[in-house]
Amino acid sequence: MMSMWPRKSYEIPVQTVQVAHTAFPKGTLAIRVRDAVGEVFSDAQFGDLFGARGHPALSPARLVMVTVLQYSEGLSDRQAADAVRGRLDWKYCLGLELTDPGFDASVLSEFRARLVAGHADERLLGRMLEVLRERGLLAGGGRQRTDSTHVLAAVRALSNLELVVETMRAALEALAVAAPDWLAGIVEDDWWERYEQRASDYRLPRAEAAREEQSLQVGKDGFRLLEAIWSPAAPYWLRQMPAADVLRRVWVQRFLRTGTVVQRRTKGDEPPGALRIGSPYDTQARYGHKRGHGWFGYKAHVTEVCTPGRPQVIVHVATTEASLADVETVADRHTGLAEEGLTPAEHLADAGYISVGHILTAAAEHNIALVGPLPSDSHWQARDPDAYDLSHFTVDWDARQVTCPQGKTARAWRNDVSRDGLPVIHVAFPPTGCFRCPDRPRCTKANAVGRSLTLRPRAQYEAQHRIRAEQTTDTWKKLYAQRSGVEGAIAQASRRSNIHQARYRGLDRIHLQHTLTALALNIVRVDAWLNGLTPAGSWTTKLTHFHRSLTAGAL
Repeated sequence: MMSMWPRKSYEIPVQTVQVAHTAFPKGTLAIRVRDAVGEVFSDAQFGDLFGARGHPALSPARLVMVTVLQYSEGLSDRQAADAVRGRLDWKYCLGLELTDPGFDASVLSEFRARLVAGHADERLLGRMLEVLRERGLLAGGGRQRTDSTHVLAAVRALSNLELVVETMRAALEALAVAAPDWLAGIVEDDWWERYEQRASDYRLPRAEAAREEQSLQVGKDGFRLLEAIWSPAAPYWLRQMPAADVLRRVWVQRFLRTGTVVQRRTKGDEPPGALRIGSPYDTQARYGHKRGHGWFGYKAHVTEVCTPGRPQVIVHVATTEASLADVETVADRHTGLAEEGLTPAEHLADAGYISVGHILTAAAEHNIALVGPLPSDSHWQARDPDAYDLSHFTVDWDARQVTCPQGKTARAWRNDVSRDGLPVIHVAFPPTGCFRCPDRPRCTKANAVGRSLTLRPRAQYEAQHRIRAEQTTDTWKKLYAQRSGVEGAIAQASRRSNIHQARYRGLDRIHLQHTLTALALNIVRVDAWLNGLTPAGSWTTKLTHFHRSLTAGAL
């Protein structure tokens, strides 16, 4: 049990100031940030994470700043703890005496666990943004941009056979520690050979038939173990073990038992990818796919300010499962920005975040102009320049009818709901008129029915056509071209703290990693801004520079 005795501030000792300014007359990142923004965090902000009694804890305000500096330089916990003990600029930033001995590296891990358990990660970024607003470095309105990137899980991706073997082995490993006497009474002799070693494909059969046979055998073993755990004679607390619950969930997803017959579920019978567990050691990691790249893990979503005349501060970070579509994060992002008073006037995002519904909602609820390319019409008529796509039809919303390019009218108007649960309108033309139409090949390929249309509700339909027309203008293209700058933020996060690789396991812990990464990038960017340095843009190779020089010379 640990308690905390909060202090309002940590003044920098006089000797630390003198030596630091003598050793670093131009300062360092840690020194300049302390001078520019002062103490960002205070102990009182984290009082709820500690008990009222117990051994006094180290200052949480200092530990947060240590972690931010750690992420700004991509250091391990041990390297960060050594920096607190041995680096003069860090002591200056933290307000420590030159003789301060620091702390053990394990303190940082324990403190992060407290932040996750107390759901305190959101207040970290919120507090820094509040300080930046007080210093006049950040304000609402303006322009922001968002993009997402892949995050590899801190576990290995497993094949289907590896997954079930390793899940069974992980459950036995946990039981061997928690209930060895009970496990000795139910373990079977051949389990030692199958589950003592980690599951790796090079140890497993290569032939498909042999792999299928072993998979079914593992399924039977798992059901045998689950029956023993859930039997009345077993200690009740065994069912509350995380490893037992993971075994149960994986077996529900991968196997089907009818009486004593165990079968593997077919692909059509398995749960969707958004629910499917891929590793017993990180049950929230999922398979994702974006722009031709597939991975196992999570997604990081980064939103930064790109208003001219302002530092490019990161104002929102989200971490999601890799299988979650980008567009599903838009509403929560705008709500979070509104709570901080930082909603932009214009929000630039790529096509993955854009839908007509979100554009209208952002404008109506938050007065945000969500800017991005709408997905194009996927029907074959839209891809054929000689065909009649939706733009060739005239919709009379009041009369609830549609007129085709040949003047035929469809009055079969039916409100419905799409597969995604969205409201749509189905309109069907009578087959008699379509069969006699000379332009039928340009309109429909159906043989037995006439042309049918699926329309969005009026507001979305009209907005969709208006936005697609705007996207063809040079003004819109010039505005949207600024969105690509957010890729520089992701590249910077990759170089400084390796955002593409999860340091921890579990969605909450990885979100804390991404929040700390955002804090680290913010102090780096604010420091650069205050010193007159502007972002250099995307990194280019020497060969690209050479090619550009040749092209310029040719002109």
